[in-house]
Amino acid sequence: MKRRAFITLLGGAAAWPVAARAQQPNRVRRIGVLMAYADSDPEGQAWIAAFREELQKFGWTEERTIRIDTRWAFDARLMQRFAKELVVLQPDLILASSTPTTAALLQQTATIPILFANVSDPVGSGFVASVPRPGGNVTGFTNFESSMAGKWLELLKEIAPRVNRVAFLFNPATATYSEIYLDPFKAAARSFAVEPIAAAVRDTSELESVVAALAREPNGGLIVMPDVFMAAHPTEVNTVADRYRLPLVSPYRFYTEQGGLLSYGNDIADNYLRAATYVDRILKGEKPSELPVQAPRQIRAGDQPQDRQGARARSAISTSTTR
Repeated sequence: MKRRAFITLLGGAAAWPVAARAQQPNRVRRIGVLMAYADSDPEGQAWIAAFREELQKFGWTEERTIRIDTRWAFDARLMQRFAKELVVLQPDLILASSTPTTAALLQQTATIPILFANVSDPVGSGFVASVPRPGGNVTGFTNFESSMAGKWLELLKEIAPRVNRVAFLFNPATATYSEIYLDPFKAAARSFAVEPIAAAVRDTSELESVVAALAREPNGGLIVMPDVFMAAHPTEVNTVADRYRLPLVSPYRFYTEQGGLLSYGNDIADNYLRAATYVDRILKGEKPSELPVQAPRQIRAGDQPQDRQGARARSAISTSTTR
């Protein structure tokens, strides 16, 4: 009897932690966030603030029902280090800001749910099996259709009709998907009789030399590719474009807010709001493999209303978006 009682007691003790966890539906959930920006980046901070506020609307309150661990890393080595740190914490899911951060996290885990906020080519990058059924531990939101490259060139020609040479700026280290934009860009360039230039820029010093080379001949123009490097350096890109008096079209509205000529692209902050809806669903039991990758739902244009070129930009946008 004593032996039987001991075995019964031991079995009950072994099962207790599992039963106890099952009886804690209100336990604090842990969310990791890996941002491909410096922690001083105002845009990145605004996007995360919007994400936190949206989570509250679903009833997730920090330090009561969720804990958010955020890491900021623009440097590739630091990104790898922080990806490993977040995985070691064993969060319930991790929010990745971009293609580089998603790739870094996938090198560390194939089981923890990963939700990307802004990725250009999730299938081509190997993150998901397909858009409707991702199939693994990753899902999220895309930022731009590849056909947008043609639209950016069209808008550039609208505001600067004499442009006949256009450089598409990107960093090959962070825009590993560059071909999905370069191909339609080159196709559109043929239709507009424009010389397309794939302008690889690996750091800000190289940005100066690339733009200076373009400006040696007249009628040049610039387009910024969706790329975390370009997103992190709007001041530098705007400054060099202004210095060489080159018209520039960007996918990011904050470029125009910081002095750029024209932007046309998705509302990045909106993707972070939508990411909160997927976080809510995953924390409530849904699987990333069954949540479809979603495209942007808002396209926004921006320009500088205070100058003459800005007025032409607004006219070009109103014309092109109603076609």
